[in-house]
Amino acid sequence: MHQITAVLVGAGARGRFVYGKYASKYPEELKIVAVAEPNEERRQLAATEHGLQSDQVYESWERVLSNVKIADVAVISTQDRMHFAPTMKALELGYDVLLEKPMSPTEEEVVEMVRASREYDRHLTVSHVLRYTPFWSKVKETIASGAIGRIVSIQLSENVGYFHMAHSFVRGNWNKAEETSPMILQKSCHDMDILSWLIDERCQRVSSYGSLLHFRQENAPIGSTPRCTDGCAVERECPYSAVRIYEEDDSHEFSRFITNDLSRASIRHAIEEGPFGRCVYRCDNNVVDHQVVNVEFESGSTASFTMSGFSHDISRTVQVMGTMGEIRGYMEKSELVLYPYGKEAIDIQVAVEEGGHGGGDEGLMREFLKEVRKENRNVGQALTSAEASLQSHQMAFAAEQSRLAGGSSVTISGLNAQHAITIGS
Repeated sequence: MHQITAVLVGAGARGRFVYGKYASKYPEELKIVAVAEPNEERRQLAATEHGLQSDQVYESWERVLSNVKIADVAVISTQDRMHFAPTMKALELGYDVLLEKPMSPTEEEVVEMVRASREYDRHLTVSHVLRYTPFWSKVKETIASGAIGRIVSIQLSENVGYFHMAHSFVRGNWNKAEETSPMILQKSCHDMDILSWLIDERCQRVSSYGSLLHFRQENAPIGSTPRCTDGCAVERECPYSAVRIYEEDDSHEFSRFITNDLSRASIRHAIEEGPFGRCVYRCDNNVVDHQVVNVEFESGSTASFTMSGFSHDISRTVQVMGTMGEIRGYMEKSELVLYPYGKEAIDIQVAVEEGGHGGGDEGLMREFLKEVRKENRNVGQALTSAEASLQSHQMAFAAEQSRLAGGSSVTISGLNAQHAITIGS
């Protein structure tokens, strides 16, 4: 195993705490040799963490991805609408690329990135980390064994968690679709990907409903104020209190994302002055807080997906119904049960791995680096290659189109993976 060198483009939450952390934890596998990050504080923190000199630290991706390849791979973890240009440039320069999801908020850019991966014969791996978890790998393995026969229908639920919803999609970076991506693409493209992977057929039709139901000005409680620290009369009772979520949580689960200094004084300053101290009913958010999606595949198999920002925890549950049996699972508890029809239920053992997304973050990194090391490269065949991710992105685009059109069915036709990768067509 030889060490892979990497350029890190974007040193925010995913860049520093996932990809950068992997390099620090497994230095024999991955070394960050350059960082591009417009935020000076994050840039310097990343430089310190990876022992970089001033000539290895850049303010923009344009500078680090100029005209000279300086590493084996590029890890791109910028905001959603900043994925396309650096990805295309990195592929052109000969980098294998690990790209944060979603690939892009537009179908045209997604297709162009798939084509570029083939044209330049470079790996383009998308961070659909759920495929790399022991839980979803075991679900896929059980389906492939034939234990439930042919899949008839899947029900999948993503419980975002009321506190995560407030942090990321009401107060935070992903609260406006026009600046990032619609909720179904930004948050739930993981789920579209899982459905596409488990059923393993071409998707034909999608319909969807959803709205911003709760986090609106007219739902603000009497006595509430523009900020949680402005003397809000209901702050102590409000589950969305910024004081409760950031200042009083000693685990720093979310406060680490609003300030790099985790002292009580710095956290208090961040919620008094920054966006994360705003009342959740008085923000400028517009992404949905709940959505349902119905999907039909080419064989007639169907899937239904529910995303809700209103749950006590962050979790996913699944029910896979087949002609000969059923699978039910709860990802965060590593619980998976097979119900063969006419027989006793079977508890399926799922390995428990530490790390983000049920071990999927590290699993993604290991497999990406393994693909890069292979002498005989087979671009497009990685578990979450851009080609594999194309259909799930199309499903998300169709779902949002349907939602905006009042739930009317949208047919997915035209470009599929084969068409998209045909160079010169």
